[in-house]
Amino acid sequence: MKQLLEHHRYALGVTWRRLLSQPFSFLTNVAVIALALALPLIGASILISVQPVTQHVSANPSLTVFMQAQASLEQAQQTVVAIEEQNDPGVLEIRLITKNEAFDELQGNDAWRQALEVLQDNPLPHAISVILATDVAMAANAQRLADQWQTLDGVQYVQLDSLWVQRVEALLQIGNIGLVLVTLIIVLVVLASVFNTVRMQALSLREEIAVARLVGATETFVRRPFLYQGGLSCALAALIAIALAYAALLPLNEALSGLTRTYDTLFALHLPGLLSLGFYVIAAIGLGAFSARWSVTRHTRY
Repeated sequence: MKQLLEHHRYALGVTWRRLLSQPFSFLTNVAVIALALALPLIGASILISVQPVTQHVSANPSLTVFMQAQASLEQAQQTVVAIEEQNDPGVLEIRLITKNEAFDELQGNDAWRQALEVLQDNPLPHAISVILATDVAMAANAQRLADQWQTLDGVQYVQLDSLWVQRVEALLQIGNIGLVLVTLIIVLVVLASVFNTVRMQALSLREEIAVARLVGATETFVRRPFLYQGGLSCALAALIAIALAYAALLPLNEALSGLTRTYDTLFALHLPGLLSLGFYVIAAIGLGAFSARWSVTRHTRY
């Protein structure tokens, strides 16, 4: 065990001496890898920050049937009965919202209270909220029901409320797929970068490696410094990528803050949690070590 630790200490020392002997090449390689690793990290940060927004909003689409202003409560109740009698499988829930209930709810909102105080009468109509089932034909079903209910007696118009949530979720799915594709491309970039760097290093040390083998050095002993080189390069690049992603999110959040203030809400983009970032660094180290082993195995067979 002591001998193994000594071998790792020696390999780590050799790795640092090789890297420091060519600082410009080492730093440029790390910079390229860091820029590549920062892209999926920024994409993941955006997706992780946006997903909770849709999770707090019902994903089920809904239709709101607004009665005419002069329509009575009895007419609204008859409309509810008419919708129920259709027994449409796409309808999950029907709820009647009277004009008094809607008015009281708005009065409880500070943004609307002062505006409503100047009104002598309640201008709101009775409304019927209908929750629809979510399926692949959701948009077509919603439009079909809206057209049917628009012709009912006393109905002013029918409004589709939450189809936008489905659209946002679809965009998030597209974003997830895009992020996976970008990550795969970045993996190939990192593999190629580390592979080429280690290849050049191995070729430049061709004679030194041959001498080491003549005096009894094992393949593991020969390859170990190159594995450390790939792992350390990607570890440093991953840390720099996290810093770059954090710096990139600062101006984005500054721009978003001005927009979200107009909606009286708070929203900010943030990096994944520390545990996820730790796995990210470990994955980068593993990727660098794998690429280095592949390269040194391929180019030291002589």
